[in-house]
Amino acid sequence: MKSTILILILICSVSNLTAHEPVKKTLSTGTLSGKIESQGELVPFASIFVQGTTIGVSADAHGQFNLRNIPGGNHIVVFSAVGYRTYSREVIIEDGNTVNLSINLEPDNIGIEQVVISANRNAGSRKESSSIVNSINPKLFDRMQSVTLSEGLNFTPGLRMENNCQNCGFSQVRMNGLEGPYTQILINSRPVFSGLAGVYGLELIPVNMIERVEVVRGGGSAMYGSNAIAGTINMITKDPINNTFSLSSSYGMTGIGISGFSTEPDFNLNANGSLVSEQNHQGLSFYGFHRKRNPYDANGDGFSELSSIDNTTFGSRLFRRTGTRGKISLDYFRIYEYRRGGNNFDKPLHESDIAESTTHRINSASLTFDQLFRDVDKLSGWISAVEVDRGSYYGANHDPSAYGQTDDLSLSTGVQYVRHSDNFLFAPATITSGTEYAFNQLKDKKNDYVDPSSMITVKGTQVAHQKINTFSAFSQSEWRLSSLLISAGLRFDKYQIDDIINRSGELTGNVLSPRISLLWHASEDLQFRTSFARGFRAPQIFDEDLHVETSGARQVLHKNDENLKQETSNSYSASMNYTHQRLFSQYQFLVEGFLTHLANPFSNEYGMPDEEGVVVYTRRNAEEGAVVKGINLELNISPSRRFQFQSGFTLQSSAYEAPQEFNEKRFFRSPEHYGYASMNWSATNRLELALSGNYTGSMLVPYFGPRLENPENGILVDSDSFFDTGIKMSYTFPILKLGKAQINAGIKNLFNSYQDDFDTGIDRDPAYIYGPGTPRTVYFGIKLGNF
Repeated sequence: MKSTILILILICSVSNLTAHEPVKKTLSTGTLSGKIESQGELVPFASIFVQGTTIGVSADAHGQFNLRNIPGGNHIVVFSAVGYRTYSREVIIEDGNTVNLSINLEPDNIGIEQVVISANRNAGSRKESSSIVNSINPKLFDRMQSVTLSEGLNFTPGLRMENNCQNCGFSQVRMNGLEGPYTQILINSRPVFSGLAGVYGLELIPVNMIERVEVVRGGGSAMYGSNAIAGTINMITKDPINNTFSLSSSYGMTGIGISGFSTEPDFNLNANGSLVSEQNHQGLSFYGFHRKRNPYDANGDGFSELSSIDNTTFGSRLFRRTGTRGKISLDYFRIYEYRRGGNNFDKPLHESDIAESTTHRINSASLTFDQLFRDVDKLSGWISAVEVDRGSYYGANHDPSAYGQTDDLSLSTGVQYVRHSDNFLFAPATITSGTEYAFNQLKDKKNDYVDPSSMITVKGTQVAHQKINTFSAFSQSEWRLSSLLISAGLRFDKYQIDDIINRSGELTGNVLSPRISLLWHASEDLQFRTSFARGFRAPQIFDEDLHVETSGARQVLHKNDENLKQETSNSYSASMNYTHQRLFSQYQFLVEGFLTHLANPFSNEYGMPDEEGVVVYTRRNAEEGAVVKGINLELNISPSRRFQFQSGFTLQSSAYEAPQEFNEKRFFRSPEHYGYASMNWSATNRLELALSGNYTGSMLVPYFGPRLENPENGILVDSDSFFDTGIKMSYTFPILKLGKAQINAGIKNLFNSYQDDFDTGIDRDPAYIYGPGTPRTVYFGIKLGNF
């Protein structure tokens, strides 16, 4: 905590020193005004800011802007908008004068030159990044009718979402063939998404709170620490840049048109807005979300395959400029979600044959301070925290003892300085250095309960109490040598894990994680990249430990082997990226090869059921190691601003070097090929049509269900492959003066490509689930606002 206090003092000190800086009436100032267009059409709500300062403003709904009180002198002014290439222009500001500009932005319909921050913790163009960064923006979420973050991740190369439990809907994202805990989830670039939050987290987060999602594949531990072996998913929340409002709602019918089974409703309501002062000195954005989904039974056995969900989320982001070169931002959001799976939904949990239920109350807050120095150097300080309060029930056969309570607190704080040097060692360079402190405390207990046979109250027991302290320091430099960009970085992590319940003492580790990347511009259109990165995972409590698979016949618990060691990785990648931009057309083709060697990878050893049907999966080290390798392909085409086609395909293998459970080397639930495609056509300025498809290849899925003569032994099932197709049509028209309305309708999983061999009854295996997340679903929606 000493590191946290020191960093807070530093933030407050720099803030106080700069808070009164720019209100100097003696300085000469001028005004910049004008309009922003593209191909003869006005661009609404574009951002305009003066480089090297925090001075900025947004264009109005008609593309007009007026930026006052700009200090006199020569300035670089930057113009940007979603779906357009960023444009910079030098402007001379003279005292009392107004400079009028007419700006024409070039379209960037497939985001080739979109600004991203996840590759090296600095803002920069995707095309100029030494690592491949994929970005998912609100337009893609909207076209796919994604309600939560989890639904949109399938439309990124190398990523695949999967549901791991019929009862409660526990889900995870796999990146390049590696399961969920290998991917670091970031919120505004901060690693505060804990193992507990990760159990259902990607399905908890509504898309209307997200500005964009940035995905970096390959080892990210050198910049973001533990659990970034596969890569990072960085969720950027909405920033207030103009005065906007929107209200939308949709109603879906899950399982429609499937003979013999009922249709279940899925209702969503979203609200967004933002307010900024006239000259963008301060701003506020806010969002709200409500979802209510009924449970869905896919095979008529009375037990759900999709859980019920009742989610209410709200949040806000506030910023204030502290002078012309400083800015303070405050973020907050709260998520409340109740979900339940099993049967007998009209009864209390402990009166059901099977019930898995969680009630999440998540509070997240962060404070960030940015101060510019010299020309464009930047000092950043932050503190972020996420608190999770989770009540749970994982029980069968009317078990009153299955109620539990988990409390989790994650804290991340740090400082970072970005220095631009005309010559560092051998070339111009951008140097990023910083230090971070992270803390996590998790308490998990079984609640008190009344034994129905004796009517005696049985005291609850503490199941887990873990504390993790991690201190980190990192540094990275990027050198530019003509057409070559060299990036090299190193991160040091010192972690300490305390298992207070088992009193097993402190588990400590010191880890160095290097990374080096090369980007070569062979021509204006052709790029080659290669990289090496080292990563690690510490032996802590992971998300699957906090989820219990439950049936009438067995209950699965997870634990760590007492000799579990740290897992490390060496990741390599090489890619070719071809982009072609001419007038109104854009094309991109990417081929990326990846190879990851895992040393001491974690592997589950399956136990046998005890007399009460409890099975323990023990996480141990597969000392012979494992190898994950493959190829990602990406093709994006936009011959005009009215048509975009995006696609990706992955061919990969994931295997241990020595046989594991079932005498099998291959990773379970990891298909060797999967991909996606999406198309959007703006038939007119008002009418749009979107088509999408997700392909999932066959995979190995363990099965421990009643169909077997000896269920405790289990078998491996080779699953079917699936192609999930979606279609959506929307029509937008003006209302009043500055508002719009949109009506839309569509179908998810049009041909109902969905698992057809779910296990049945109270003794079913709830983990025997694979393929697309939902059956055929028809939905209708409406949206109002000045979007």
